[in-house]
Amino acid sequence: MQSDEEPPPPRTRPAVPARPKRHVQLTKYHSPDAPLVPNDQKVLLELKGVSSAASRAPLDLVAVVDVSGSMEGPKLENVKIALRFVIHKLTDHDRLCIVKFDHEANSLCPLRPVSEATRAYFEGLVGDLETRGSTDIRAGLQAGLDVVANRKITTGRTANVMLMSDGMQSDFDPTQLEPGNVAVYTYGFGEDHDPVLMRAIAERSLDGVYSSVPDSVDPKELTEAFAPILGGLTTIIAQDLELIVTATQGEATIKKVDAGTYRQLRTSSSDLVSSVTVSFGTLYSAEVRTVIVELALNDRTASPHSYRANVAEVQYRFSFEGQQVNSSPKRITIHRKRRASDPANAPPRVQKEVARLQHVASIEEAMKKADGGELDDARNILVKALEALERAVVDPIVDMLRRELRKLLELFKTEETYKKQGHATAISSLAYHGRQRGGSKDTPIFDTPRMRANREQAKQPDDMPVPSADQDAQQEEPEVPQDVLPMVLRLIAAVLSLLAFSIMASARTSGWDGDYYRRYEPYRYGCKL
Repeated sequence: MQSDEEPPPPRTRPAVPARPKRHVQLTKYHSPDAPLVPNDQKVLLELKGVSSAASRAPLDLVAVVDVSGSMEGPKLENVKIALRFVIHKLTDHDRLCIVKFDHEANSLCPLRPVSEATRAYFEGLVGDLETRGSTDIRAGLQAGLDVVANRKITTGRTANVMLMSDGMQSDFDPTQLEPGNVAVYTYGFGEDHDPVLMRAIAERSLDGVYSSVPDSVDPKELTEAFAPILGGLTTIIAQDLELIVTATQGEATIKKVDAGTYRQLRTSSSDLVSSVTVSFGTLYSAEVRTVIVELALNDRTASPHSYRANVAEVQYRFSFEGQQVNSSPKRITIHRKRRASDPANAPPRVQKEVARLQHVASIEEAMKKADGGELDDARNILVKALEALERAVVDPIVDMLRRELRKLLELFKTEETYKKQGHATAISSLAYHGRQRGGSKDTPIFDTPRMRANREQAKQPDDMPVPSADQDAQQEEPEVPQDVLPMVLRLIAAVLSLLAFSIMASARTSGWDGDYYRRYEPYRYGCKL
């Protein structure tokens, strides 16, 4: 059975040659040299969405809402506030479906475009939600995934599920469901929700993220929990994004690839890892994915002189408007020589990412201690992690990591505060870092410009209308293809050269003396910019 309605025809774009491969930019950071003796080198690979959000993929969003008895009262009211914000952000090229569940699940509508005419319809569905029965998250999630699976209109569209629940599963284990390539974003409502379950559901999907929604009577604070992810979902400029790293045979092998909680596929040769593929799913406009690759460089002491070693190759691929895009391979080249730089003096960008990964490991270790009742040991781990960051490179991100640790230290102070807030906050932090996506309002580490704008909009007075994603895009910089700027500069240079030549020619034909001629002679060969 078809579960979706026809959206409006795609918007026409300016007549600019399409260059989808420019939607993603790859940057490499590593030490320029390494010794000839066997050694390990850390390489930071950074993928960034460089296309404007105006080129984003239309969104198919399925909101799966828990209406069981445990959601009665403030929890369900908070869900309704969040859904109203979602309805006002989407556009007529996006489609929304609402699924409600208790001990059974029901789809309230097919995937339907969100237009001025249908917003009142969706708000009516939200307003009619009432609690009853027990909780079967598995039934609700399966119904949401079925909506996605039964779509007939899929080309160029990105499908995502938002699961809103207190995570109090009655019977079946929802983590056994296989969401395939559909991102599942989970939101745990209430201080008594199950953060472990909600994170597990999100990370079972390709690039979903778990978020803890605070108990709050302030709708602005509540809406702000949803604003960042929604700001990302309405700016998706690459789908099915993968990064492939291949070690050069005879020069290096791959010891480790740290890509958070994203899936990795390894290819081995003679018990040595020769290639790793990391699957990221979607990428938002201006969003960044970082990967640390640890390479083991082979022994080259027999070499009579230094040389430039191609130790690995890296490339990426993704889909855009239904087309597969493959980048050309980029080499990772390191100068092998007898006297090389100290490995500790890695580029600052590498140092910062290593510090972040150590920070994440500390939170995970502290949480395990706290869960085992060793709260003092947990706090000591966080204190040491904070001290380590004091020695790290000066950077705004590092400052936010410090704030995150200070917040956790407050929530790890007593057993009561840890059980009430600290446990869920720590799991939420690990989820954000694992996906490099999302973040709390105090530490918006991975926010893009659109996410930051959505956070600010969530704080606006009620009498100020929430702008749609299209209106947000109109306020941003227009998209300019990356090959246009060099062309414009060349054109300016040609015009200035022609102008200078005209001045020189005018000097010769208007009776100017030789001194003037000599003064303008250099411009005969082009203006220097």
